[in-house]
Amino acid sequence: MKYYVTADTHGFYTQLHTALDEAGFFRDSAPHKLVILGDFFDRGKEALSMQSFILQLMEKDEVILIRGNHEDLFEELITIDDGLPVRHHVSNGTYDTALQLTGYDPNLARIRNLDFAAAARETPFFQQIIPSTVNYFETGHYIFVHGWIPCVRERDGSFSYCADWRKADENSWRKARWYNGMDAVQTCMEEKTILCGHWHASYGHAKYAQTGSEFGPDAIFTPYVGPGIIALDACTAHSGKVNVIVVEE
Repeated sequence: MKYYVTADTHGFYTQLHTALDEAGFFRDSAPHKLVILGDFFDRGKEALSMQSFILQLMEKDEVILIRGNHEDLFEELITIDDGLPVRHHVSNGTYDTALQLTGYDPNLARIRNLDFAAAARETPFFQQIIPSTVNYFETGHYIFVHGWIPCVRERDGSFSYCADWRKADENSWRKARWYNGMDAVQTCMEEKTILCGHWHASYGHAKYAQTGSEFGPDAIFTPYVGPGIIALDACTAHSGKVNVIVVEE
């Protein structure tokens, strides 16, 4: 099976489509699937197009959806925070995604927040896509996650590997979706290569490969490849690009 892998598409459908086209995804007649490493929406303005594209792939069984922290945020917005424009939902783009997917006027959404939240709960994103997400996907040589596999975050900021991470509870996975995999891999003893997103790949290039800066004109947003890790977040809102790589099993 051939896997086309991307991460943190964040509602930038045009950039994703371009990257997949360049990688040959749409011309591939052999068995293949797209693996999205979480954070499908929030930031970009093409949430409806992204939603439609994911649903099409789901119908053809051509996509594997890894749950990201932004999927958690969307669920939190419309089931816990009653659709209110809480600051972190606004700053992370989650509130804007709900507006795009429901077609609600921003002013009306604030006034009738409960109706707004109810409408968001009826979207295909919440009804079909989120329930289809998984915490991780694993093949013979690779592990696919959003931020990282569950591990222990020490007080000094370092990470300790947990061999039984596959048995982790949902709370541990929620925490792991926020981890920086490029830091966590430094103490990881996993035999397989872990593909992740969540944290901009330029961080790994700058800190560990010592090439370029994180966000300067010399920043490198192509996938960061290091021992035991491939980090794919292109920070599309900044770089204008989406990373797609191909792995085969």
